[in-house]
Amino acid sequence: MLNRKIAARKRIALVAHDNKKKELIEWAVYNKAALAKHRLYATGTTGKMLEDALDTPISRFLSGPMGGDQQIGAQIAEGKIDVLIFFWDPMEAQPHDPDIKALLRLGVVWNIPFACDRATADFLLTSPLMYQEYEVIVPDYNAYLTRYQK
Repeated sequence: MLNRKIAARKRIALVAHDNKKKELIEWAVYNKAALAKHRLYATGTTGKMLEDALDTPISRFLSGPMGGDQQIGAQIAEGKIDVLIFFWDPMEAQPHDPDIKALLRLGVVWNIPFACDRATADFLLTSPLMYQEYEVIVPDYNAYLTRYQK
């Protein structure tokens, strides 16, 4: 097992599908004080909307369909994103669905906390662990990797 420490000030990626952007913005405004204690990242359009609503700078990636989901996934794999809040729309097909699946998969692979709905995001943001250093235990995938490198 590989352990990695994440600081008390988390690097949080915020993502929302079109039909969920309003809900994410409302959630972020309601939690503005809590989110201000962390560094925020977002995909393109969502990031602009969050900047306007929160009146705070957001580090922005490309729009999700243009590669933003993949950029966030890469940041997760590199240990540069600590938490993922992704309000995805389960009722509408997305043209970049493989990217979305890959992003969610990386959240599990690297054992980062992530929320896909408002209730889970509320629980996550109100956890005392969000405001203190935390040691993430990253599963050891070496046996899996060596099995397929033959």
